[in-house]
Amino acid sequence: MQLKPLNIFTVTIMLFFTFLILFFSGFLEFPSISTAIRQQRPIGTNSRLPITESASEPFTDLLTAFKKWDSQVGCARFVEKHKGLIQTGSNASLQEDDGNCGELKIEHVSILVKGWTWIPDNMDNLYSCRCGLSCLWTKSPVLADKPDALLFETTTPPLQRSKGDPLRVYMDLEAGRKRSGLEDLFISYHAKDDVQTTYAGALFHNGRNYHVSSYKNNDTLVYWSSSRCLPQRNRLARSLLSLLPHHSFGKCLNNVGGLDMALSLYPECTNDPTVTPKWWDHLHCAMSHYKFVLAIENTVTESYVTEKLFYALDSGAVPIYFGAPNVWDFIPPHSIIDGSKFSSMEELASYVKTLANDPVAYAEYHAWRRCGLLGNYGKTRATSLDTLPCRLCEAVSRKGGRNAMS
Repeated sequence: MQLKPLNIFTVTIMLFFTFLILFFSGFLEFPSISTAIRQQRPIGTNSRLPITESASEPFTDLLTAFKKWDSQVGCARFVEKHKGLIQTGSNASLQEDDGNCGELKIEHVSILVKGWTWIPDNMDNLYSCRCGLSCLWTKSPVLADKPDALLFETTTPPLQRSKGDPLRVYMDLEAGRKRSGLEDLFISYHAKDDVQTTYAGALFHNGRNYHVSSYKNNDTLVYWSSSRCLPQRNRLARSLLSLLPHHSFGKCLNNVGGLDMALSLYPECTNDPTVTPKWWDHLHCAMSHYKFVLAIENTVTESYVTEKLFYALDSGAVPIYFGAPNVWDFIPPHSIIDGSKFSSMEELASYVKTLANDPVAYAEYHAWRRCGLLGNYGKTRATSLDTLPCRLCEAVSRKGGRNAMS
C-alpha cells in the first residue's frame, strides 16, 4: 500500500520534539552567555593567561619553569604580545626630565639635611650631575657650612626666609603628602608636586641579604608580613589568606609562631650571624622562597606605590597587589596580579592556585626581567630616591639657591 506524504506541519512538529529530547538529554549543549563573555574578554594590562586545570603541573624549581617557558613561549613572542602596553612617550604619573640645562643658575649646589629623616645615611655624597652640575648632599653642617637649601622631613621649616638664606625644602612621602606651608620646594611621591621620588631604587635595600632562592615552596604559596595592624588591611588580608596556604610573618595575623621565624625556616637568609638581626635584614631572601607575596598598601590613593610592591618584585616573587589604581604606570608589563581586577576573593584565590601549578604561565610573570622589557618601570627607577640628590639640586639651581628672591 502506498504511504501518504506527510504534510509540512506534521514534519515540523516531529523535528521540534526530537530537538527538545536531544537538548534535555545532554547531547546538545550551547555555551552560556557568561562563558562567551569570558572567551571574548580583551587582552589588557591585567590580562590573565589561559590556564586550565588539565595543564596542572606542580613545580618547585623556578629555573626549570624558566626553561619550559623559553621553549614554549620565549622573549620574542612576549615582547610582541605586550608591545601595545609599553608607553614610550610621556607618562602623567611620572615626572619627565626636561633636559634644559640653560635654566640652571648656579653650577654647584649643597643640600643640608636637617633633623631626623628615614633617608639612609649613605646618601651623603658629592654627586656629579648632568649639565656640569655638582651636588653636595649631607647631614653635616661642617661640610655644608653655607648650604643652598635645607631639607626637612619630620621638622618644620623656618617661618621666614630672606634673600641670602638657604631655600627651604620639605618632604612628605606618606599617602596624605601634606605641605608644611613654609617650603620653597616640596618633595612627594606624586608627579604634580615640585620634585617627585618613587619608592623604587636600590637605596631602600641597604645592608640586606640578597640571596634569592630558586626553590619555590609549593605547599605554602603566599608570603605576607605586616607589623602595622590596620583594621581595613587586616580584613582584606584575612579574606584572601583564609583561602590560600600561606605564611604570615610580623605582628599581624602571624601564623608561624613568632616574629623572627623566617631565619628558623630559612637559615641561609642570615646576613651576619654575629649581629642580632632586624626584621628587614632577611626580608627579600625569605620572600624569594614563595611563589607569591601579598602586598597591600596602607592607603589606596593615586600614585602611592610603596616599597611593599617593589620589595616583592625585587625578590623574584609575583606580587598580589592591592593599592594605587594607576599602579601600571609604575611597573613592568605583566609583572603583578592586580587583586582589584577580580570579582571576588574566591576568584582571585582560584587563579593563584591554578597559576602556582602551571610553570609556563607562572614564568611569564618573570619574563619582563629576563627579556629586558621594563616599560614604565625604567622611568620609575629613574625617578627614585637613587636620583633624588641630583634632581633636587637641579630644582634648587633653577631657583638660584641662596640668591633666590624671598
